[in-house]
Amino acid sequence: MKNFNLQKRQLCDIQGRLFELALKNGYDCPAFIKTFMNSHSAIALDDTYDRLQWAGEEYILEELNEESGGLKKAGETYSIEVMYWAGYLYRYWHYYTSESSKEIYKIADAKTINECWLGFHTLDIEMAIDDLKELYMQKQEEKALSL
Repeated sequence: MKNFNLQKRQLCDIQGRLFELALKNGYDCPAFIKTFMNSHSAIALDDTYDRLQWAGEEYILEELNEESGGLKKAGETYSIEVMYWAGYLYRYWHYYTSESSKEIYKIADAKTINECWLGFHTLDIEMAIDDLKELYMQKQEEKALSL
């Protein structure tokens, strides 16, 4: 991708570490991902520049917990590898397509990411994103045909 500079790479890493931290803190992984991707925190990270981008994963998690009125503890967990990859992938996806976190989550929710991780995490990240978008389109076509 053109213009994928160090700052963007660092933000991908911060978001990956944020998702790992959610797992380490015992939060329900699918619920955390859904809450984050639809949050003001995600909107701030989608922005060209926002102070939250450099706050670090601990602060972002604290902000999200406060914003959501308390993140769901326990429940379903994903591996630490899935969580890091999901966080990194979602942030990269925003830079790659300019889609918002909310739009991205509609295309590839937590369940989809978890199910696809094994086959997709070794792909070039842009190829993985393109494949996830293709899977979404196929599902939409199947839904339309079944009506």
